[in-house]
Amino acid sequence: MGLLKKSSFPEAVIRQPATAKDASWRLLVGIFLCCLATISPVSAVDQPQWGQRFSRNMVSDETGLSDSFDPATGKNIKWIAPLGTSTYSSPVVAAGRVFIGTNNENPRDTRHKGDRGVLMCLDEKDGTLHWQLVVPKIIGDPPDPRVDWRLAGMCSPATVEGDKVYVVSNRGEVMCLDINGQANGNDGPYTDEGRHMVPPDDEPLDVARMDGDIIWMYDMIAEAGVHQHDSAHCSILLHGDFLYVNTSNGLDTNHTHVQEPNAPSLIVLDKRTGRLLARDDGQIGGRIFHSTWSSPAMGRVDGRNLVFFCGGDGVCYAYEAIDSAPATGKLRNVLRFDCDPEAPKENVHQYIRNRNESPSNIKSMPVFYSNRIYVTLGGDIWWGKRRAWLKCFDATGTGDTTASAEIWAYPIDHHCCTTPAIHDGMVFAGDCGNTFHCVDAETGKPYWTHQTKGEIWASALVADGKVYVGTRRREFLVFAASKKKNIISSIELDSPINGSPIAANGALYIATMKKLYAVKASVQ
Repeated sequence: MGLLKKSSFPEAVIRQPATAKDASWRLLVGIFLCCLATISPVSAVDQPQWGQRFSRNMVSDETGLSDSFDPATGKNIKWIAPLGTSTYSSPVVAAGRVFIGTNNENPRDTRHKGDRGVLMCLDEKDGTLHWQLVVPKIIGDPPDPRVDWRLAGMCSPATVEGDKVYVVSNRGEVMCLDINGQANGNDGPYTDEGRHMVPPDDEPLDVARMDGDIIWMYDMIAEAGVHQHDSAHCSILLHGDFLYVNTSNGLDTNHTHVQEPNAPSLIVLDKRTGRLLARDDGQIGGRIFHSTWSSPAMGRVDGRNLVFFCGGDGVCYAYEAIDSAPATGKLRNVLRFDCDPEAPKENVHQYIRNRNESPSNIKSMPVFYSNRIYVTLGGDIWWGKRRAWLKCFDATGTGDTTASAEIWAYPIDHHCCTTPAIHDGMVFAGDCGNTFHCVDAETGKPYWTHQTKGEIWASALVADGKVYVGTRRREFLVFAASKKKNIISSIELDSPINGSPIAANGALYIATMKKLYAVKASVQ
C-alpha cells in the first residue's frame, strides 16, 4: 500500500464511508487496492552504481520502460543534455541527480579552457546542470599522451551513497565529492579546488557555486606508484566502509613492458578518509598485457563475501572482503582462475601486435550469479590475437581452480570488452566484430546472434523484458529478452555509443559521445 499515492484515486474512493454499515465497503476497497498494487507493481529506484549492486549483473528491475523513442519528434524523450565530444563513461542516477563523465570540448563554463576531464551532475527532472567537476590533463615531463589520452575526458562511472559521490578522475585520483557541489559551501578537509581545477603553472581559479566540492582525494599515481595507461577507468565497488578500486596500471608509452610491475592493480580505501588500507598480493603487475581496466564485483560464497577481480593478465582472482584494515595491508587471495590457460605466460610483451598468438586480457567486469562467474575475455583489441570467449566458471572453489572450475566456454571470433547480462536463463553480450549474442546461461549454447552496424563496446542492459544495447555506429537496438530473436526497434542517434544504458525511476538513460538522452514512455 505504501507504493500507492492517495492522489492517484478519486476522492469518492479514498474517503471513509459515512456509516458503520458501510464497513463491508471498506473491506471491498481495501481488497481492490491491494489487488491493484499486486497486478500493477511500481518499480522505481535509483541506479547509484554501474551494474547491479555488488554482483555487477547488467539487469534492472525497472518496469514500464519505453521500447522506442524518436529524438527528432520528441516521442518518449524526457530531455536531452549536451555533453562534450567524447564520452566513454556510463551514467548513474541517485538522489534526483544524474552523473556522467565526459570531456570539455563543449564547455559549460568558459573559465575552463582546453582539454579537461569533466564529471557532470545533472538534474534528474530536466537535465539542467547542477555542478561539474573539472580536472586538467596529466602533464608529464616529457608529456605522455598514453597516460591521459587526448580528449578522452573522464571515463569512470561514479558510485553514489547518501550525500557522497565516489569517482576516479582522468588523473588517476580517487575522489570523494559532496553530492551538492559548492552550493552548500566548500566542505573539507580538502579545500584547494581552485588550484586543482587548473594545470600546475596556471593561476588558481576562484571557486564558484557550479564547481564540484572535493571532500578527500587519493592520488594513485603519486601515492601507490601506479603508471596508468591510456586513461583511468574504474567503477568503484563500495561495501560497508570500504572502496575497492582498480588502478589502471599498465604498459609504458612504447608498449614494451609494464613500467611499474610492483604497483597494485586493486586497492582498498577507507570511504570516510581516503586512507589506503589494502592492496592485491602482487601476483598481477608484471604479467599485465596492456592495462588494468576491469572493475571489481562481489559475491557471497559459503558464508563469506568475496571480491572478484579480473587482472590485466587474463586471470580472475577472488579476494576475501575486509571488515577492517588487514594487518599486512594485503588482500587475502582465495581463488585464481586463468581464463585463457593456453595463452603465453612468459615474456608476454614480445607478443604485442601479434594477431595470431598472444595473452588474453579482460576489460569487462566479472558478474557473480548463482555461485558462478560470467566474464568476457580474449586478445587485446589493439595489440592482441583475434580470439575471445564468453566464459562461465564455478566461483565456490579455492586455490588455483583453472583445471576444474570451468563450466562452459562460448567462442567469439573478435575482441570482446562488454560485461555480460544474465537474465531468465540467458546471457547477453556484444563484441567488437559487430555481433550481439544470446546464449544459454547453463550450457553456453547459442540461442541467437545479430549482426549490428558497428562494434559494440557498451554493455547491454536487460530491463522490463527488453534488452537495450548501443553500437559505435550510432545504432541503438532494443530486443525482446527472449530465446528467439525479436528486434523491437532500431534508433539512429547523433554519435557513437560507448557507455552502457541504465534504467532508474521509470526512465532510460543513454549516453552517446555528445549527448545524454533521458527516455520515458508516454512523453510527447
